[in-house]
Amino acid sequence: MLSSPDLSFSRTLPLELFNQLGELLEQMAQAVEGDFVVLTEAVLKQISKPEEWQRQKFTVVISQGFSALMMGFPEPKADLPEQLRVKLTFDCEAIASFLINIRDLFAPNSPQHHKIDSFCQLLAPNDVKLQSQFTLLLLDFFLPQSNQEITQSQVSTTPLASVCQPVENALNKQLAQERLLNQITTQTRQSLDLSVIIVTAIEQVRKFLELDRLVICKLVYPQVGELFNRSQKLNTDNNLPAGLFSQDNFLGDVIEPKPGQPNYSSLKNEIFRFGIPNLGQVNNNALDFSLSLNLVQSSNCVIYESRVDDTIPSVLNYREENCFVPDSPWWEKYRQGLTVAVDDVEKTYVLEECLLNALRTIKVRSKFIAPIVFEDQLWGLLIAHQCNRIRQWTGSEKSLLTSVAEQLAIAIYQAELMRSLTQEKQTLEQRVVERTVALHDALVAAEAASRLRNEFLATISHELLTPLTYVIGMSATLLRWSFGDLNQRQREYLQTIHDSGEHLLEMINDILDLSQIEAGKAVLNITEFSLVKTAENIVASLLEKATSQQVTLKLELLVDQNSDRFTADVRRVEQILWNLLSNAIKFTPEGGNVTLRLWMEADTAVFQVEDTGIGIPQAQLPLLFEKFHQLDTPYRRRYEGTGLGLALTKQLVELHRGRIEVESTVGVGSIFTVWIPVQPKPIMKYE
Repeated sequence: MLSSPDLSFSRTLPLELFNQLGELLEQMAQAVEGDFVVLTEAVLKQISKPEEWQRQKFTVVISQGFSALMMGFPEPKADLPEQLRVKLTFDCEAIASFLINIRDLFAPNSPQHHKIDSFCQLLAPNDVKLQSQFTLLLLDFFLPQSNQEITQSQVSTTPLASVCQPVENALNKQLAQERLLNQITTQTRQSLDLSVIIVTAIEQVRKFLELDRLVICKLVYPQVGELFNRSQKLNTDNNLPAGLFSQDNFLGDVIEPKPGQPNYSSLKNEIFRFGIPNLGQVNNNALDFSLSLNLVQSSNCVIYESRVDDTIPSVLNYREENCFVPDSPWWEKYRQGLTVAVDDVEKTYVLEECLLNALRTIKVRSKFIAPIVFEDQLWGLLIAHQCNRIRQWTGSEKSLLTSVAEQLAIAIYQAELMRSLTQEKQTLEQRVVERTVALHDALVAAEAASRLRNEFLATISHELLTPLTYVIGMSATLLRWSFGDLNQRQREYLQTIHDSGEHLLEMINDILDLSQIEAGKAVLNITEFSLVKTAENIVASLLEKATSQQVTLKLELLVDQNSDRFTADVRRVEQILWNLLSNAIKFTPEGGNVTLRLWMEADTAVFQVEDTGIGIPQAQLPLLFEKFHQLDTPYRRRYEGTGLGLALTKQLVELHRGRIEVESTVGVGSIFTVWIPVQPKPIMKYE
């Protein structure tokens, strides 16, 4: 690449002169025939940039026959404020190197990256005539400035009363701005009509700041897509009528559903939480459900605007669907409160053709954006437009627009809160009615179930127990019958009848015991007894059963037999031990062992039953103590049972305020441990 003559220079200039010199460069590029490009530091507003770029100012002009680069760096030790160390160069290689540095600040595959590459291809040595012409312009530019500096120096020594006028004007404007903000704040507190608050506020602010246009853009979140799909199905399935959302109420007034149609108010609430709040302004006619949701589903939409006159084009209902997408990083930045001030869109968005064309379409030259954040979500944007001229936004103007956006967020919160309270009140009233009906139905059903259960238990008690007692007694008598000999088959039949009766009686008693405990009718009969004798008796009573199944039943006493007195319900304790030992014997294969251990821990008796049985899978342990539940094991069909043994055991342990735990390994065996605290002795009353 050929190089231009080295005509660069460096000197310290005020910021104002730097800006004027940039305008001179831009005018020079415009005077050249053909296309031209002007880049300033404004193109970097849209991205995160390193610290060295944050304070640097620059102007790059590229055209056919004339290109230049001017850079300004803050002068840290300058005598006057806003002094820049300015460097101006026309060297193509230096300009290209600077453009490459800018390009690398953007993503490699971004349109901005490719566009800057194309700018580098346009660079060529400056035309000699154009270079000479700019040099003459530069001389004309600096010489008057020097004379002006002398004049200003002389004038500054003469006190003038007019120097106070700018300060007075600024104070008056600040007071007027505070009065305006107080009016908006007062209206927000006194009114709940969000539509009136917004329309009044943006009209007042537009007039005060002399803006060409002030708008509110409502942003829609991706969740609306799901709501839209639900609404389409609801609309299709239920033939929802037109005019579902009324323009009379900015939150949408849902009409009463016809008979047979669902109450879709909850879906409406979700839509308006994320969607367009003022459908009446979007369409002058009543909107049907599908149209409403189509509008909500659209991306960003301008829902309020104020214009200086009809020469400024309206952007009401305007939505940009291509250049501003919901997953853009700007959504998160706006949600965190970022404001954006753009003095000249042509310079700021020169690398973003899509957005620049959209702004040109609606005639925007300068803009300021303040986010409206509601409940930590980006609800919308307050956007100020200057259409007929470039505007440099002052600090007070930025502060006012930001404060107005915050007040609008408060107004939105109040309106949403009122709507939520109203809806919640209606919902609670409906729930009270529904819950009252449901409770009444449940009470009737519970009373009926209780009555049926009591009748069933009474039937078992009177109709089953009495004949069952006869069966057991008669079979036992026949087995001991001394008149005449019984052959082997007769004896086996009688023994089967007797054993089956005993088993059935045991199951019925378990059901009755469990029912009494669950009904809260079970009462412990507290007495003092010997733990050792109780354990020995239970083991002795089950020894024959264990022997018949070729299972070794052992008792390990880890307690002093001379001090084993304990207070509890001895019958219930025996029932607990019987159930655990019977279960262990039942599920232990031939040749296995079942051991009962007994020891004391302070005032608590501990019983432990260990077997070498088939074990219990970990997945089934949580189901072990459920009623009427039998584990799926190879022994399931071999032994009968109701699945109440362990459930009843757990209830009996808890009736004593104790606890039961189980450890089990498949193929190794199980260990059941029961802790029963000593029970207080009953107080004897003497009359």
